Amino acid sequence: MGRERRRRETALPISPGDLTIVLALSPFVAAALAPFLVRVLRGASGWVLALVPAAIFALLATLLPRIAAHEEIAAHVTWVPTLGLTFGIGLDGLSLLFALTIAGIGTLIILYSGAYLRGDPRLGRFLALLLAFMGAMLGIVLADGLVPLYIFWELTAVTSYLLIGFDNGRQSARRAALQALVITSAGGLCLLLGGVLLHAVTGQWDISALAAQHQAIAQSMLLLPICGLMFAAAFTKSAQFPLHFWLPNAMEAPTPVSAYLHSAAMVQAGIYLLARLSPVLSASPIWTPTLTLIGGLTLAWGALDTLKQTDLKQILARSTVSSLGLLVFLLGLGGEAAAVAVALYFLAHAIYKAGLFMVVGLIDTETGVRDITALGGLKDKMALAFIATILAAASMLGLPPALGYLAKEGVYATLGPLQWAELLVPVVLVGGNAILGAVALALVAKPFLGGLTTTPKEPQEGPVAMLVGPVALGVAGIGGAVLIGWTEATLIAPAAGSILGRTVGTHLGFAVNFADPVIWLSVATWLLSAAIYWKLGAVRTLLRRIDTALGWSFDRGFDAVIAGLLTLAHLFATRWQNGRLRFYLFVLFAAIAAALIVPLATFGGLPALPALPVLRPVEWAAIVLAIAGLAAVVLAPTLLVAILSLAVQGTAVALIYLLFGAPDLSFTQFMVETLSAVIFALVMVRLKLDGSVRRSAATALRDGLLAILCGGGVTVLLLSILQKPFDSRLGDFFAANAAALAHGRNIVNVILVDFRGLDTLGEISVVLTAGIGILALIASGRVVAGATPIEKKPTRRRRARKAVPATPEAAE
Repeated sequence: MGRERRRRETALPISPGDLTIVLALSPFVAAALAPFLVRVLRGASGWVLALVPAAIFALLATLLPRIAAHEEIAAHVTWVPTLGLTFGIGLDGLSLLFALTIAGIGTLIILYSGAYLRGDPRLGRFLALLLAFMGAMLGIVLADGLVPLYIFWELTAVTSYLLIGFDNGRQSARRAALQALVITSAGGLCLLLGGVLLHAVTGQWDISALAAQHQAIAQSMLLLPICGLMFAAAFTKSAQFPLHFWLPNAMEAPTPVSAYLHSAAMVQAGIYLLARLSPVLSASPIWTPTLTLIGGLTLAWGALDTLKQTDLKQILARSTVSSLGLLVFLLGLGGEAAAVAVALYFLAHAIYKAGLFMVVGLIDTETGVRDITALGGLKDKMALAFIATILAAASMLGLPPALGYLAKEGVYATLGPLQWAELLVPVVLVGGNAILGAVALALVAKPFLGGLTTTPKEPQEGPVAMLVGPVALGVAGIGGAVLIGWTEATLIAPAAGSILGRTVGTHLGFAVNFADPVIWLSVATWLLSAAIYWKLGAVRTLLRRIDTALGWSFDRGFDAVIAGLLTLAHLFATRWQNGRLRFYLFVLFAAIAAALIVPLATFGGLPALPALPVLRPVEWAAIVLAIAGLAAVVLAPTLLVAILSLAVQGTAVALIYLLFGAPDLSFTQFMVETLSAVIFALVMVRLKLDGSVRRSAATALRDGLLAILCGGGVTVLLLSILQKPFDSRLGDFFAANAAALAHGRNIVNVILVDFRGLDTLGEISVVLTAGIGILALIASGRVVAGATPIEKKPTRRRRARKAVPATPEAAE
């Protein structure tokens, strides 16, 4: 693919194995220590724990020059060698950009959280979950294997579930957490299956090795299923239409979680997956249409949904949905300009969105209000928060010299000459960006400008730990644009190159060319943003009226789907789990018969009829005994006779084992029959076994037919196996290694005790458990209804008690 990169396994500041351990395990180690450190350090715990992601950020930053020089740094540790699985990291421009964002913003979030929940007894648990969440996200973007990627992917679902439902005393928080878990876990299963299909096509588990197999994947019949599964995984994780609704509901989480979730963690995992697989799957005929359609719908839907909100967290959450849709749309467009726009917009969005969420948390903490219509005049009381909001909002609006301006210009630069049918694309892009710009204006003007409103708490500047994050991110959003030459060379170009699978050259800057339509699209965006902000109240009222008229939402649709599943499960359970043992046995043996017969009949595996064997008289005697036992069981007038007749059948089977050279199996069979007879002798006195078994003709015909199918299926399967050429490799292995490896000459014993030791242990455990259950039933002394009670001579203790009725009827 013309990729001009050098893959390097060593030459790191520390060894590859050490780097793997540091990056993969340090957040989890910190998570394990967090509760203890909070108890010891109290208010300083946030500052201390923030050193962990800060160290990761610093370590990754040292690798920027090498990545900018088009190196790919990898470190692998053998995991499951028999399956070809390794656990390792792979660092290129894309993974490094995401990892730096996760670690950098994570540092500020940990610091912010220590002050946000200061004095809360749950702070240790919260920081532990947040650090584990961070470790899982770092694992996703650094993992160079499909299996580790899936493991970390699911770990983010679990940790986000615990974080979203952190305030588990509220039903809304529990519902939001469960909703996020259900949707994202379903996508995780799609990721697992898609990874298995990729391995089936390429024979590779390492993600870095898939790009070299892109032609084989493109020509495979599994290309479309693979794309569909990866789309499902990415769309569920990154809240794409129509599965977008879980993300706004996740605002039930504490604000630090929201800030991290929406900027650099979890919801960006789907974007990362699509970007990582772009060199592998972009040749698919459904890649561009699907991503542009879903991304465009999500962009428009999320933008309009944002205008309906007055809660500050909901405004930011739904604008995130719109931004995620824009990123998916750009990935669908493909090409160098789109790849650069994806990298630049991801960075700009992560910086300003995390800062704005932190400001919202400050406003909520210091005023007790999050409704944008009930706030005003906070600029004097919360001056630093006001400055941070201006810096972040400038990037969100796309004003120079903010990084968001360059990102917006990059988005518009992807638009080439368009046909009339394609004019909807710039309309959607300009409209979506204009709505986000109007929201940015509202976030600055409504809470901070105008007269000071009355709030439940007297507003004041927040604590230092909560101000460091938004101020630092606001400055970073401006600094990254002012130093765009460095940002472009070290972050944006390498990331865009990883998306395309080749080296790219970018020329970002603030030069204005009035002949370029991009500048006029930006002007149109600003003017439309001002117009929407001017009529924001009227637009919000109109959209809410439309919502009321529709009376339905995707969120309610999710509830309806879950209710339908519960109803279906109840109907299934009441029909199939009805408590009737005879029904359970019928279903079990019907499944066995189908599993035996259907594959053989479907795939042409039915054997030819064998010739009649020549048997000795003693062998015929054993067969006749078995047939006699079978007839006795079928024709037995009572249950007792039927049970005892089974011993005849079992004895005949044991004789057959003995006659055909399997004395061990014969001895085992005799022991089983003896043990069964003893157990039945002990329990038959407590069961009513002398009654006859009455069945209707239809039931007897059904059961007889099922028995014939099961027995015939086993017979046909065995004949099919015997008619195939004998493969002695397994037997030869046991014969050659029984003495050498297991130090035993009885091959059967060695197989059971050594080569199949765990299997045998499991069988012994089952028998032991059954024996304990039988012993408990015998020792309980309970009398089964309808059975004849056992006459026992009363003991001295029983004589002293009140007489106990001899039968259950008397007791009643």
